[in-house]
Amino acid sequence: MKKHVLISLGIISLALILVSGPVLAVEIPNPLSYDTFEELIDAITNFIFYVAVALAPLMVLIGAFYLMTAGGDAKRVQTAKNIFLYTAIGFLIVLAARGLFSLIRGILTG
Repeated sequence: MKKHVLISLGIISLALILVSGPVLAVEIPNPLSYDTFEELIDAITNFIFYVAVALAPLMVLIGAFYLMTAGGDAKRVQTAKNIFLYTAIGFLIVLAARGLFSLIRGILTG
């Protein structure tokens, strides 16, 4: 059955190509508003940076809430410390990625 379907699709595709000929010109527009790869990477790093800047203080507040409501529970205190640590590490990675991209762009463009 699969073989018949594939053969039929092939025949239909070939017929469409032969019938339409050079009249069928398909142009795919650029769905992005960026013309170069550099602009695209810059937009992606900017987006990630702004999301990280918005989330880092929120995560610090969540960690502070865990710490304040721990009530001496060592497990909740450790959870709060982990939230602080992972927030700092994540934000530093985002900053390093943005800085690395700027450094590479500066080296390549002169």
